[in-house]
Amino acid sequence: MNALEETYQLAKAMTIIALLATVPGYWFTVYFIDKIGRFIIQLVGFLLMSICMAILGLKYHDEFCGGNRLMFSVLYGLTLFFANFGPNSTTFIVPAEIFPARFRSTCHGVSAAAGKAGAIIGAFVVQSYTQSGDSNGIKKAMIGLSLVNLLGFFFTFLVPETKGKSLEELSGDDRELGSGDEKAVAVDVPPGPVAAAGNA
Repeated sequence: MNALEETYQLAKAMTIIALLATVPGYWFTVYFIDKIGRFIIQLVGFLLMSICMAILGLKYHDEFCGGNRLMFSVLYGLTLFFANFGPNSTTFIVPAEIFPARFRSTCHGVSAAAGKAGAIIGAFVVQSYTQSGDSNGIKKAMIGLSLVNLLGFFFTFLVPETKGKSLEELSGDDRELGSGDEKAVAVDVPPGPVAAAGNA
């Protein structure tokens, strides 16, 4: 197989995976985001990604899943599905909702930058384990990724649920209204020309 055919086969495989796993993950997020909430989607996404990657790592010897291509395809597809029906979507949505209005765009940018920095660091760390093709290194990389996802699972418990809440409620801008009843505010208004003429 020459380089062109290899590139074609790789592109075809990635397209099939995207159509069967990645894109449906986004569709599920769109449908369920306001039904079950951001918190549950992110929690389940991290947990199932961790499980799938742990299985891929523990089952790796000389090749993934002992050469069982169907098992590998299913686990890899599920990992991508729950990445998108999970933290890949919620980590973009939640920062836009939980920060106060005056800091929202800045904090959302910082959150996005932190995510990109993590992706860069992760890519270099994983590559350092897998570049040589050593089976033990690949196993360690997959198990390490599983542990990182498990860490994300536990950190999700620090994130508030934003389902069904307005941006004002989330940022605390509605607290001036107390329990929901409007407070009467006395305002001194200087008399206008009409009022002055009536008093004359």
